[in-house]
Amino acid sequence: MENTFPFKIYSIPEHLRVEDALFGITANVESDPALEGYFYLFEKYGFGGGGLSWEEHITTILEEEAPALLDQIQGFSTPATLLFYADSEEAVRQFMQLIVPIFADLGKLNKYFSQTDSSDFFE
Repeated sequence: MENTFPFKIYSIPEHLRVEDALFGITANVESDPALEGYFYLFEKYGFGGGGLSWEEHITTILEEEAPALLDQIQGFSTPATLLFYADSEEAVRQFMQLIVPIFADLGKLNKYFSQTDSSDFFE
């Protein structure tokens, strides 16, 4: 798979799978130094910047751009970690095609945030 930054993709071992999940999509938003700038950008717009906040924004993007994909991807994030489980490699590929162009570039993420209404988000 091409560049997935700021996300990491992994295959879930069979004995650790939750429901139909075959893959994990994660970002250690609290402890990865490469993601420090993201925290400040989220904070600039009044968002928490933790895994739950990332999940909320990503889910919103998916609801608008590919709502059917939400049937294949489930979020299980914590304040420190973004975590989605995906049921197929195709679901991961679609997720990456939609989300990486926004989240891989702080300038593009800034533009996305500038067009959001912060009152629509909880985290």
